[in-house]
Amino acid sequence: MNDLAPGKILIADPFLKDPNFTRTVIIICDHQQEGSFGFVLNKQYEQVLGELISDVSESTFPVFFGGPVQLDTVHFLHQCPHLVPGGFEIADGIYWGGDFQEVVSLIKDGKLTEKDIRFFIGYSGWGEGQLQEEMTQKSWITSDATKKLIFPKDANDTWKFALQQLGGEYVQLINYPIDPQLN
Repeated sequence: MNDLAPGKILIADPFLKDPNFTRTVIIICDHQQEGSFGFVLNKQYEQVLGELISDVSESTFPVFFGGPVQLDTVHFLHQCPHLVPGGFEIADGIYWGGDFQEVVSLIKDGKLTEKDIRFFIGYSGWGEGQLQEEMTQKSWITSDATKKLIFPKDANDTWKFALQQLGGEYVQLINYPIDPQLN
């Protein structure tokens, strides 16, 4: 699928039943023939950054559930390449990764805020051909990542906001029940 590339977002179909991905939005950070990698943007994790990383134990930055793979890893997206070296630009002004020790220093010095950076525990991953198969099954709707989607004021509304940005028939999907049989 040509729609799959770094900087694209996957918007879960309203009827997607996988509990890891129900009503989620995922940003694709890497997509190659061997597989794909990204982060769920709208499922906040129960712990804050300071509870996961002892070097920033005072930090109350939220952490998001990036996906069900390697839940012992922490990743980040940011919009501060002038402060955080080594990141990869995956969309206009949106960077994946970089120098984590510099991030720690910047947080300690109060030079990074929650609106500058998003942290994720774990990630979402697909093996060769797996995501393309899910696209064929219409599990996902694709769109382009924007800073407003990646760094929102309220991540709880990300799924609805992503559909609203597409407009037209997609706006109707916002009101669909998760399980139409219960309607």
